[in-house]
Amino acid sequence: MLIFIVPLYDTLFVPFARKITGHDSGITPLQRIGTGLFLATFSMISAALMEKKRRNAAVNENVTLSIFWITPQFLIFGISEMFTAVGLVEFFYKQPLKGMQSFLTAITYCSFSFGFFLSSVLVTLVNKATLDSSGAGWLSDNNLNKDKLDHFYWLLAVLSFINFLNYLFWATWYSNINQSPLLVIAQHGPNNLKVGGGDAIYPFNDII
Repeated sequence: MLIFIVPLYDTLFVPFARKITGHDSGITPLQRIGTGLFLATFSMISAALMEKKRRNAAVNENVTLSIFWITPQFLIFGISEMFTAVGLVEFFYKQPLKGMQSFLTAITYCSFSFGFFLSSVLVTLVNKATLDSSGAGWLSDNNLNKDKLDHFYWLLAVLSFINFLNYLFWATWYSNINQSPLLVIAQHGPNNLKVGGGDAIYPFNDII
């Protein structure tokens, strides 16, 4: 999905968005990351709906659906990954303090591995929390036709949306600290310019 989507994004979406926003990348890295996190919720919703349809067909009608029915959820997830992963790399290399780009990128991949570990913990916790009188939880049978995998996907959708709201909260606190002082220039008299936020005033010829 990424192989096909990324070129389309760069050739179609970015030029169109650039005309509206005036930003070189079409949208800012933070907006790109937020869009990806928001779309991840709909990937889980699609997975939940598809799994319910698949289980009903298998249990009630003894019909096996084609594997291509899961294409929508992977399409949405691919678009989400394009926005989030690429947005993170762009953000880390354009926004933070100089010399921190490689470190922050490494932290990103560490967070991925930590997330994989937490997913195993989440499965265990869900099984314990959803045990019924027969001792069966949503994912305890290792049998797709007996388990409630769609319920688990709905839980992931809720967690994804909470994660998106959490991101919005912290993203609103961020301010760009990587701006050049030469962007702020004010004229003081016919021959002098004030550069940046300080009080120093320089002759126009010295700046040129």
